[in-house]
Amino acid sequence: VQLQASGGGLVQAGGSLRLSCAASGRTFNTYVMAWFRQAPGKEREFVARISSSGSFTYFADSGKGRFTISRDNAKNTVYLQMNSLKPEDTAVYYCAARKMYSTSRDLEYDYWGQGTLVTVSS
Repeated sequence: VQLQASGGGLVQAGGSLRLSCAASGRTFNTYVMAWFRQAPGKEREFVARISSSGSFTYFADSGKGRFTISRDNAKNTVYLQMNSLKPEDTAVYYCAARKMYSTSRDLEYDYWGQGTLVTVSS
């Protein structure tokens, strides 16, 4: 599967952005999808994941209550809605996909998008 992330940009603190990740192929609904991010000088970290059906979601503590992950299997797209953004959310955001079970470990994801930059100004 090929992934294409989009929707990043510059936003003021307290603002919102919605990231999208479009996937190729006809088996999107069999993949667990996740978002990760990497801030300058830091390691890549888990943000959120969603089960293949969309029934189950899980968030890193950093995004709980502010971020929502969803998917539209008919459109082969997963979304990350980010509200109440903070300067510390500034990072390149990546979508990732894997089959079978859900996990927050980046090394267990097989497919990655190219990343989209989110910059939150104070």
